[in-house]
Amino acid sequence: MNGSMHWVDWLIVVLPVAFVLGIAIDSKRYAKGVVNYLAAGRVAGRYVLTVGDMTTGIGIVTLMAYVESHYKTGFGVMFWNTATIPLLIFFALSGFCIYRFRESKAISNGQFLEMRYSRSLRIIASTIRVTAELLTNCIGPAIATQFFIYFLGIPHTIMLGEVVIQTYPFLVGVILILALIVILPGGRIALLITDGIQGLVCYPVFVLIVGYVMFQFSWSEQISPVLLDRVPGESLMNPFDVSNLRDFNVVTVLIIVIAKIYNTASFAGNDVTASGRTPHEQKMAGVLGVWRLGIGLVLFIMVSMVVLTVMNHASLAPRAHEIRQALSEKVIAQVIPESEQQREALNQAIATIPLQVHEIGVDTPLSHVQNLDTVYMDVVKLGLGDTPEGNAHFQKFRTLYHQMMMPLGLRQILPAGLMGLFCLLALLLMLSTDDSRIFNAASASVQDLVIPFQKKAMTPHQHIRLVKWMAVLVAGIFFMGSVFFSQMDYINMFITIMVSIWLGAAAPIMVFGLYSRLGNTVGAYGAIIFGSGSAVTGAILQRKWADGVYPFLQDQGWVEGVGSFLAAISKPLNPYVVWEMNPVKFPINSYELSFIALLFGTIAYVTGSLLANRKPFNLDRLLHRGKYNTDGTAEIQSKWTWRSAGGKLVGITSDYTRGDKIIAWGVVGYTLVYQLILSFLVVLIWNLIDPWPLSWWSSYYFIIYFVTSPLIGIITAIWFCWGGVRDIRQLFRDLAKRVDNPLDDGRVEGDVALSDLDLLKKDEEEK
Repeated sequence: MNGSMHWVDWLIVVLPVAFVLGIAIDSKRYAKGVVNYLAAGRVAGRYVLTVGDMTTGIGIVTLMAYVESHYKTGFGVMFWNTATIPLLIFFALSGFCIYRFRESKAISNGQFLEMRYSRSLRIIASTIRVTAELLTNCIGPAIATQFFIYFLGIPHTIMLGEVVIQTYPFLVGVILILALIVILPGGRIALLITDGIQGLVCYPVFVLIVGYVMFQFSWSEQISPVLLDRVPGESLMNPFDVSNLRDFNVVTVLIIVIAKIYNTASFAGNDVTASGRTPHEQKMAGVLGVWRLGIGLVLFIMVSMVVLTVMNHASLAPRAHEIRQALSEKVIAQVIPESEQQREALNQAIATIPLQVHEIGVDTPLSHVQNLDTVYMDVVKLGLGDTPEGNAHFQKFRTLYHQMMMPLGLRQILPAGLMGLFCLLALLLMLSTDDSRIFNAASASVQDLVIPFQKKAMTPHQHIRLVKWMAVLVAGIFFMGSVFFSQMDYINMFITIMVSIWLGAAAPIMVFGLYSRLGNTVGAYGAIIFGSGSAVTGAILQRKWADGVYPFLQDQGWVEGVGSFLAAISKPLNPYVVWEMNPVKFPINSYELSFIALLFGTIAYVTGSLLANRKPFNLDRLLHRGKYNTDGTAEIQSKWTWRSAGGKLVGITSDYTRGDKIIAWGVVGYTLVYQLILSFLVVLIWNLIDPWPLSWWSSYYFIIYFVTSPLIGIITAIWFCWGGVRDIRQLFRDLAKRVDNPLDDGRVEGDVALSDLDLLKKDEEEK
């Protein structure tokens, strides 16, 4: 039985992390100006942007959220995701939103809002955005800390003599200090370089862990039988048999796709989207970014399947029993720290639960309601009691139980060496995620909540110092949020509703702001009131449902009436959308609330803009096009021909080199021919005519995810490692020779960036 870190594991973890921290400290010598510190001098290449952004997007939170949801859905819903990847590729190839945002030369989201709308909107919208970011991302250190506590077997409290130390807040503090060590010396430069290096380390670790899973667990004898053993309507294999999956289903996939496309630019400028060497380079980073998602997806799938198999296969029942017993005891100690008597009673009740052996093909197939975890849920719910406080405690227990199953399970599964590699992977992913999100919030706060009020310009040194202090403040807020803010729902659900506080308004504000001359400040305020307002309302209802809202409705005798109303509204979309009353959980899930916010925000933006009927906005000046081009280069308009039609369709322009065209057509060929046509459309049409047996679905997923995807992942790892190393070296050279413009610090005057004002006036006078 595994379960502890060997000294070799600790060596595997410590040396690479020390190297990354050393590189971050050394990057200080390149942070010579505001644009260098905030946007890496706008000289970053596509691979360093892509590799670095991979580790930012694939964090512990993402991994745990994926495993948490796919423990419930398996491959059943994943099939429908296949159709979304080509769509995302085409939007990336077109440079949708990102190309135009980079053309604006804004170094923050708020600077763009002031240039496009007004200074007052910049301040109000940025306040909402920063607040939403802080609320959303403060769970990052919390989830990461929980992961390491369960993965490494760290106790919740440690005794130092007579003093009792709570390990959770202590570890949260350590995590945030490590993030600040990366952030403070070089800002965005340090983030891009260290995240790039972390990405280069993560790629081979991905491959090793995926290889171990493939050789340790049998698809035909263990993984596939577990996935096939589900009741009708909840299949983990057949995508046409998922109608009874409530929170993660086909409607969820559709909402996620709409939100991904519509919100492409919602956080632009407060991440790496302002760091590209050129708009074209930024666009190519987006194309490669969609491609590189595959290697992370393979790891996520492998880990998910391992957890599902270990926890449900009869041959692994003793190990699963140990995991469930240890997991329940550890979660109870965390959820109910104040009552030793109640904890003891619950632990005794759980200890009496016998070994569960589910014989596939003999016993009744498992379901969302009746499965091997159900008895643990029932025992805890009964022990906590049917009271508002008991329901709130049970919701916390259920949430932590399903989230922490993965780290505690892997602790018992991985051997020495791989235990250290996975711990290293988790630590690097945690660092890259937390440091980026702290820095994004800090830079946004300074650029959009301080700069607009500045009557006297700061020196570059003062400006950078203020961002550093703001990063420390944001880290402190993250600490307080992680320690005192409990997350009560699925990770994906929590993140979705929190970030919708901004995205409900941001989607129409940014998309119409970049592409429409008619959108105006009145419409933008309407989007904030109705889009963000509906998301805030939904978040409050979710948060206070079990111990506040539902008991109030019960006291007033309104439960039946409200329940009937919600059921009637959702009935046309049954069984995928079902709004029914529940004393523990709010009837409308976070994805549905986010879509409602997007819908209300868009309607309000369009209505407000049309009613205001103001003078069309000068988009050419905003995007530095035509006579407003301050780079001294003219746009090349290529003539349309039938021969060039295909290239234009996939976004190929005169900026593309031969290598760029090969990448673009290669990505399109892989996603369009293999993923969309062969892997999705052919299979979809075939099943509509003649449905496959479950054994065929098993073979399909084995070929797609256990043969083809790992092979593509290995090729991607080699390709992106080479490109990442090349671009990191080039980034150092470009930063060393870059000359900083002191006016290029985010200030705006008369809808024009201060750094462009003199150039535009001079150009207009000459022309």
